[in-house]
Amino acid sequence: MKKAGVPVIEGTPEGVTDIEEAKEIARQIGYPVIVKASAGGGGIGMRAVYEEDELVRAIESTQSVASTNFGDSTVFIEKYLEKPRHIEFQILADEHGNVIHAADRECSIQRRHQKLLEEAPSPIMTEELRADMGESAVKAAEYIGYNSAGTIEFLYDAGNYYFLEMNTRIQVEHPITEIITNIDLIKEQIKIANGDELSYQQKDIKVSGHAIECRINAENPFNDFAPNPGKITGYRSPGGPGVRLDSGVYMNYTIPTFYDSMISKLITWGRTRPDSIARMKRALSEYIILGVKTTIPFHKAILRNPNFIKGDLNTHFIDTYKKGIDEEMEKVIEEELEQVNKLKSTFMPAKKIAAISAAVGSYLNTAKNQQLAKK
Repeated sequence: MKKAGVPVIEGTPEGVTDIEEAKEIARQIGYPVIVKASAGGGGIGMRAVYEEDELVRAIESTQSVASTNFGDSTVFIEKYLEKPRHIEFQILADEHGNVIHAADRECSIQRRHQKLLEEAPSPIMTEELRADMGESAVKAAEYIGYNSAGTIEFLYDAGNYYFLEMNTRIQVEHPITEIITNIDLIKEQIKIANGDELSYQQKDIKVSGHAIECRINAENPFNDFAPNPGKITGYRSPGGPGVRLDSGVYMNYTIPTFYDSMISKLITWGRTRPDSIARMKRALSEYIILGVKTTIPFHKAILRNPNFIKGDLNTHFIDTYKKGIDEEMEKVIEEELEQVNKLKSTFMPAKKIAAISAAVGSYLNTAKNQQLAKK
């Protein structure tokens, strides 16, 4: 990437296996550093190191994880940015030499380096910054002769941005780009694979409005997002103008233990970011999933967070504001129980209300017990 003229974080250009060499590299870069699996992805195989005593353990641990998950124990060492934003650019490239970007996405709301909520465009994006970062993203794809849909990811810190990685595939969060650009990315990817030229030039890419995606996972946000597979015993999806739901689950579907915990992707669009947030709040309030714990209360709490509302984000957002997020989630669950009780005689049969009340009540009691145990 450095040869392509793309800004990069200071680090090793090749994999590191020798511990003494790793120590010397880390001293030259300056702590903190991050040890990364070269073949890693999805946040797997990454560990921050703040002092030399931690380095050996971090390398050995990362090599073990990398070998098990990717069949390659090679690791890199880079300078660790403590509070960066994660901003990425959607790329489309065909075999005829045409490469464009389809604008940016903000992906800073993460846990364990895995994204939970994404939005497009980034709250800090300007036309000038988009042009600069977009040009770097296109340069990166051109330099390696890339041919397909893909994503160039950057870390943004203190006015500077740095290449992070490239995902050579369609990503989970691609719907928010589709909504703000009106481009069917899957269709374009198939056409590229068929040998067709791109349907668009860079000048055709226009950003309209703001979109947010919440990843609805079968996880317990009160227990460090531990997976919670099981049978969905109640299901009602949201809808309406500006709401998109990508999902494959249904009533009585069993979420298995063998795969990713994602249940669905809930996407909203609005003319402005506040409009998109308001629409997402409404959509989440309509979304009912019973039988398994989900990240819905977490997303409701995030959307109420004043720092999120201001667009003041970084990749450690959840850890930084954990106490407030947990307290807000408790309020969310209490409100849900109150709301369910109000609906008893209006919208649902008594048996269904009883089931929902029991489920939400159980969730609330479990959450409170976990909080008390931590104290």
